[in-house]
Amino acid sequence: MDYLWTPWRYQYVTTAGERGECIFCAAAQASDDREPLVVHRAARSFVILNRFPYTSGHLMVVPYEHARALEELADETLVELIRLGRDSVKHLRAIYRPEGLNLGMNLGRSAGAGIAEHVHLHVLPRWAGDTSFITTVGETRVVPEELEVTWEKLRRAFRGEPV
Repeated sequence: MDYLWTPWRYQYVTTAGERGECIFCAAAQASDDREPLVVHRAARSFVILNRFPYTSGHLMVVPYEHARALEELADETLVELIRLGRDSVKHLRAIYRPEGLNLGMNLGRSAGAGIAEHVHLHVLPRWAGDTSFITTVGETRVVPEELEVTWEKLRRAFRGEPV
């Protein structure tokens, strides 16, 4: 049997289901955006890197308001959420040149939400072959870029700086 070493997932695996504080609310209140991987802040929502991504550039758009259902969010928040999703797509296309993108929400634990208590929109760049055997059979993700590098690139893109 071959082993793929992924030490960065240890924290997630060993604390799954044990979180006391909502990680999105903690990120929203953080004074330093680098540690929680927040790449952009808007009036009602923010864009954050997924700490345990499916692909390089896996973003989430998160309302500041702690809500578990879409119907709990104000119309202004929903509009900004989608606009930030569109901006995320634009920046991901420019930086990573994906062949496709997935945008989606998992509402509720039974729908696949890892953090069911706080609505968020996933934005994932996709490439042919990124659902290879290692992902589908081995349930393992191969992410070729460090999160810090991804954060820097996307942070600059959202600020309108050269990447």
